[in-house]
Amino acid sequence: MTTAPLPKRVFITGAQGFIGQQLMTRYRDLGCDVRGMDLQGNPEQGIVAADLCQPKQWAHHVEGCELFIHTAAVVSLSASWADYRRITVDGVRHALANAQRAGCRRFVHFSSILAMGYDYVDGADEQAPVVIGKHCRYGVAKGASEHLVLAAHASSNIDCCIIRPGDVYGPGSRAWLLEPLKMARSGRLLLPNGGRGIFTPIYIDDLIDGTLLAAHSEVASGQIFILWGEQAVSCGEFFSYHWRWAGRRGRPPSLPLQAAIPLTKAIHTFNRWRGVRDEACPDTMRMFNRKGAFNGRKARELLGFEPKVSLAEGMEYSAQWLREIGER
Repeated sequence: MTTAPLPKRVFITGAQGFIGQQLMTRYRDLGCDVRGMDLQGNPEQGIVAADLCQPKQWAHHVEGCELFIHTAAVVSLSASWADYRRITVDGVRHALANAQRAGCRRFVHFSSILAMGYDYVDGADEQAPVVIGKHCRYGVAKGASEHLVLAAHASSNIDCCIIRPGDVYGPGSRAWLLEPLKMARSGRLLLPNGGRGIFTPIYIDDLIDGTLLAAHSEVASGQIFILWGEQAVSCGEFFSYHWRWAGRRGRPPSLPLQAAIPLTKAIHTFNRWRGVRDEACPDTMRMFNRKGAFNGRKARELLGFEPKVSLAEGMEYSAQWLREIGER
């Protein structure tokens, strides 16, 4: 695999987020000058406070950067179509425009395995179709964002590659650590169909390793890579950790999918009326009912990517972090 030299300067959107923070730390440890933007700024860390969809607010911050990594998006399965369109889709268009104006050499876009929806075949790879339709809105938006990135690459406007992470967890994860733990404590962590649905975890450090391989590999130009831990588990097994951390016995409760869908739809409607943000929604139930895992051969063969952290190890690191911040 031919790799490019490390960039002198890197720009990251969503720099205060779970993945963005880890990328900033890794590149700084490698000696790079790292900048970023997020809704909440941090001047000491080189992060400017700005709205992704107001590109003039942060365009100057990208100047001189060779590598642009776009992680900013709506990180929720229960958001509105309007939010997905404005942030996850249009936000990519703004990010590409700023990266092109600044003369960045490569644009790395974070998509998601959910771009393939919930009903992909077991062993799906990067050539599987993206999801369309009224369900899996998060995935539909991610698929649309990929189109913008690939179109920019095909037009030779900027060199691009796309990362489709699996279910990313580890210290700092809101989606797959803090939020499920909160729901377990309140007794609202519900799984469909006995928790038999497939979960495809990847520990955050492994994801960062794979991202750096793609960001600096010539063969990654114009490519999509699925990065996951290649250790599929049931949702019942994965979320049993959170259930135990909450001081509960056994595994989370379950309902048949056909009952869980209307129940979570009612909960979601009620929470929206109250102005409460919650991931209890039908799309979460559909995600927890996935039937298969993914084929990671492309990332292994082209990038040399090999995940190192097992689920047991990753959950132990996560539990230690929860103890350190007083959540256990």
